[in-house]
Amino acid sequence: MDEIAVFKQWVEESNNIVFFGGAGVSTESGIKDFRSVDGLYHEKYDYPPETMLSHSFFMENPAEFFKFHKDKILVEGIKPNITHLKLAELEQKGKLKAIVTQNIDGLHTAAGSKEVYEIHGSAQRNYCMDCGKQFPGIRYVKDAPGIPRCDKCGGIVRPDVVLYEEALDQRLMRKSIDAIHDADMLIVAGTSLVVYPAAGLIDYYRGNKLVLINLQATTYDARANLVIRRKIGEVFSQI
Repeated sequence: MDEIAVFKQWVEESNNIVFFGGAGVSTESGIKDFRSVDGLYHEKYDYPPETMLSHSFFMENPAEFFKFHKDKILVEGIKPNITHLKLAELEQKGKLKAIVTQNIDGLHTAAGSKEVYEIHGSAQRNYCMDCGKQFPGIRYVKDAPGIPRCDKCGGIVRPDVVLYEEALDQRLMRKSIDAIHDADMLIVAGTSLVVYPAAGLIDYYRGNKLVLINLQATTYDARANLVIRRKIGEVFSQI
């Protein structure tokens, strides 16, 4: 039985599936990842992207941060791809119980998924750092000249994302850990599994259907019950 057939059979047999995804899930929607050869970390800027996406840089150079954020993170016209749509379908059928995502693009929610744990936050949500006013969507920030300011108090409006040096939401992490621990099938896709503590979430899985879908090898491959080296959309289009 080939790997896709095994994958399909396991999906059919399972009723408590959890999906854990990274940047590779969204590249088929036209969003660049960070670490691939043509990813954001390999593009040329005055500062490395990893520096510009840090808390200290944001506080010290907000104008430069927002220039990068608007140019590279707030991508317009993106839509959910086949993977996002199939996951939403599996949730509607009662088979998929949760999506744990490192992505901040909001595409899982846009596809119709309800139980989505965005452990790095979402660029689709923004808030004033002074008064807390919420600014949903990307338009307010994208259209603002320079640093976006609150129309209520004038404070800086920042994206509701976890920057480097900032702590992850412990409530969301606990929900993610519980979901992965209780899953009968864990599908991990589109992540290099090098960013911690997110990558360590896999350690909480106790089942025997750990599937890794990634074009490149990861340090977790030897622990997986099934490794699929294909594009994620190609795999999910089969179910």
